[in-house]
Amino acid sequence: MKPAVIAIGLISIGQPALAACAEDTVTIFGDWGQASFTVEIADSAQERARGLMFVEDLPTLSGMLFIYEQPQAVSFWMKNTLIPLDMVFIAPDGEILSIHENAIPGDLTPIPGGDGVQMVLEVNGGMTGRLGVSVGDVMQHPSFGPDAIRPCGEKTDS
Repeated sequence: MKPAVIAIGLISIGQPALAACAEDTVTIFGDWGQASFTVEIADSAQERARGLMFVEDLPTLSGMLFIYEQPQAVSFWMKNTLIPLDMVFIAPDGEILSIHENAIPGDLTPIPGGDGVQMVLEVNGGMTGRLGVSVGDVMQHPSFGPDAIRPCGEKTDS
């Protein structure tokens, strides 16, 4: 039995791994590397309207993923939001279209994400800059489906 176990172990060494995807996780890939965030999903109008309002603390590498039924122009504000946030606006294929860093708590100034936005990821203010996330990087999540730039189940060289 041991030789078979060893052989199976050797077969998987050096093979590309399947990218893991879960509803509560997003992974961003860029020239700088990759980072995964544990997220809460806001996919109804009511959940999106509340967002991260009244949240006093957001753990590192955590956030909220706003999912829209179809690509559209979106705009956010920071009403009743207590912590600074970065907002990452994402196309239907997972490409990052724009980033707004360090949105000011309580500010009512609209923060437009542009046209064609399917999802928005909110994370702690300054996190995207610390990681090096930039426009053109790619996000992976099961909601993107098979036409995504980095679909779930895609083989990676991790």
